[in-house]
Amino acid sequence: MSRNILVVAGLALILAVGALVLQFVLPSDGGVGSSDLDAIQADITQLKQASASQSMKLAYMDAEDAFLVFVLAVGDLRQQITDKNNEINDLKNEYAQGIIARDDYERGIYELNAELLDARVTTASGTLDRMIASNEFSDLRSTLITLREEAQPLIDEINNLVSTIRVGAIDATEFQNRYTALSAMFEQFDGYVTSAATTKLVQATEKVANEYGYDIVIRKKDVIMYRNPVTIDDITELVKAEIEGYL
Repeated sequence: MSRNILVVAGLALILAVGALVLQFVLPSDGGVGSSDLDAIQADITQLKQASASQSMKLAYMDAEDAFLVFVLAVGDLRQQITDKNNEINDLKNEYAQGIIARDDYERGIYELNAELLDARVTTASGTLDRMIASNEFSDLRSTLITLREEAQPLIDEINNLVSTIRVGAIDATEFQNRYTALSAMFEQFDGYVTSAATTKLVQATEKVANEYGYDIVIRKKDVIMYRNPVTIDDITELVKAEIEGYL
């Protein structure tokens, strides 16, 4: 049990004892036993002072903001996703303006969606490769290597889907079925990669908290409605600096 908890428990105990003393010691005419009350008040004051001097050091951290450090670190990999999304938007605009026929639009949108899925899995697997090569992820390396090996069939199947749609050797129903199944498998794979990054973010937060002597670090999102900047620190930038070179 920590000293803070003992202080609070002691204060509660003395308050309870004080109530009993008041109940059984006060004279029936309402007079006050001043020596007993003075002693109780002195004990309460002493405990309050001890509690204040032993107050916990609190901080909060914006996890979403900190996680962007990882996202930006693989920005070169993610660019292919941005480019493919732009191509999809351009095709949709051309169809909306009547520049291309419906059949050409559908064939084009199938191909671009397959290529987008391929870009996403390439980005995730590339991020995973960087994690495996990073010294900061060494404690997770064996697990990450296994994940990379298990993901290879998914990568191959997505590549195959792209090749098939490009040569037109697939109808709409078959494409949709394969695309839906592969998308679900990719989301699971991508979730594992994200979990690895999140694990390192938590470890980095713990490292910063220990280094700066914080007792509790609260996640900002959906938790903090108000904070006293004098008593609760924002350590987001410290955590971001810690993970800056992880990838």
